[in-house]
Amino acid sequence: MKKFLGVIAAVLSVAIIFVACSNGKSNNENTIKNNENNTKLSIVTTIFPEYDWVSQILSENQANVDLTMLLDKGVDLHSYQPSADDMVKISKCDLFVYVGGESDAWVDDALKSAQNKNMKVINLLDVLGNSVKEEEQVEGMQAEEEEKEGEEESPEYDEHVWLSLKNAKTLCSSIADALCEIDSKNADEYKKNLNEYIEKLDALDKEYQQAVNSAKYDTLVFGDRFPFRYMVDDYSLKYYAAFVGCSAETEASFQTIKFLANKVDELGATTVLTIEDPKHKIAQTVVENTKEKNQKILALNSMQSVTSDDVKNGETYLNVMQSNLDVLKQALN
Repeated sequence: MKKFLGVIAAVLSVAIIFVACSNGKSNNENTIKNNENNTKLSIVTTIFPEYDWVSQILSENQANVDLTMLLDKGVDLHSYQPSADDMVKISKCDLFVYVGGESDAWVDDALKSAQNKNMKVINLLDVLGNSVKEEEQVEGMQAEEEEKEGEEESPEYDEHVWLSLKNAKTLCSSIADALCEIDSKNADEYKKNLNEYIEKLDALDKEYQQAVNSAKYDTLVFGDRFPFRYMVDDYSLKYYAAFVGCSAETEASFQTIKFLANKVDELGATTVLTIEDPKHKIAQTVVENTKEKNQKILALNSMQSVTSDDVKNGETYLNVMQSNLDVLKQALN
């Protein structure tokens, strides 16, 4: 099934309110103006990981920046539709960071209507280039609906690039470069903050590898859609799942349930994994169809439901990835 796309009609209705006001100045000239007038820089991110990365690199300078996370109500990336206010914020910002997959199809029109023609834009998939993976159909996974007859099938890329600590280092470096360009006065601080943050990412990456190296199992059984392919590929783990990561399916077939339950029995797995959705219906059904019927159901956090309230309460990208490591250790032993 195709993923949910942004509603083009909503974009077009907002676009008519935008009036181009570029004065042809360079990025450096705009930066000087912001610094001289103490005008706050405006940075817009779509999802939580981007927001937190920017925040970590800004550090104390965040007080001088208007930083926005668009998906701040726990809205899933695949079903997000920008509001008129969201579009206006993007139009005027100095730096815009977004994932860049099929779920962000609405962005092209937003950028065409941008008032700030000197805006810096970071597309995560573009930054990662050839390391971006196509969605993968593994054995037993429920197939997506077939394309309409005569419709050309195009590759669908796995958008969940933030769930790799290795990717995070590359993406944070790109964000730091952009911040240094739009706010050169604080460039040295941004570089220092980046280096300190990458050290933390490296340390956690090593913890993941050590946990996998010492684990009893090397395979995960996932009773849900599976957005963690980048994570498992980083550490050469195997997996079985009900759906691909960006699937819109919510009901698994009997064949899919039975396959996953048989895999749990075959592997001797003590855990069935799911994402942070509290219902866990598919995972529960998988457990009920195993021989032992006593496997734990544990959730890995894909960070697609983090809210602005969570951020206010101190949630960070590293905290979530550390919690995911704790869950992974249980699932692999």
